[in-house]
Amino acid sequence: VVDGFFVSNFVGKTPFAAVNFIMPFLMVVGAMGFMFGAGGSALIAKTMGEGKEEKAQRIFSLIIWVTIVCGVVIAAFSIIFLKPIAIFLGADSAMLKYCVKYGRIILIALPFLMLQYAFSSLVVTAEKPKLGLITTVIAGVINMVGDTLFMAVFRWGIFGAALASALGQIVGGIVPLIYFARKNSSRLKLCKPKWDGKALLKVCTNGSSELMSNI
Repeated sequence: VVDGFFVSNFVGKTPFAAVNFIMPFLMVVGAMGFMFGAGGSALIAKTMGEGKEEKAQRIFSLIIWVTIVCGVVIAAFSIIFLKPIAIFLGADSAMLKYCVKYGRIILIALPFLMLQYAFSSLVVTAEKPKLGLITTVIAGVINMVGDTLFMAVFRWGIFGAALASALGQIVGGIVPLIYFARKNSSRLKLCKPKWDGKALLKVCTNGSSELMSNI
């Protein structure tokens, strides 16, 4: 919404159309974070309820690392194939260059966006819901301030819009990551993960409805 406002007012109607055109694809690839967060929260809460705190920590850590790895892999493939994807979706020649420029910058921050989405559920399970709210607000403010600075002042065009959004997403993902990586007062903390395919499958199946809802 913020990017749309600034792009439409400071860049033009074609870039504005391009942002709205490519944004659904960017949100779809980022929605994997919702799946890991929602599905992981259910399994972690169940595990903690059974008194298996150490196992809950391992599952939590596994989910975070899998989210990061999936984010990097999905971002890499999406960046490489973004132009044919945009063409396949119907982008015309006038919009295509803006779709690709905006999308590739946003995709660089995709692992952090997926983390932000995952943490939005996991912080509640960790009994720190205010952390999720604070992180979301900070990320949004950075996006708004960045758009104002990069587009209204520096006149960087659609590059500025994408950069502002990417910075907001990076902060939105890295703040809770740092919190849980350090000693904290929540019930969860990042530790050395241990591969658990069965648990990961449960996470994905539990969170699949959240994934499909966002798609």
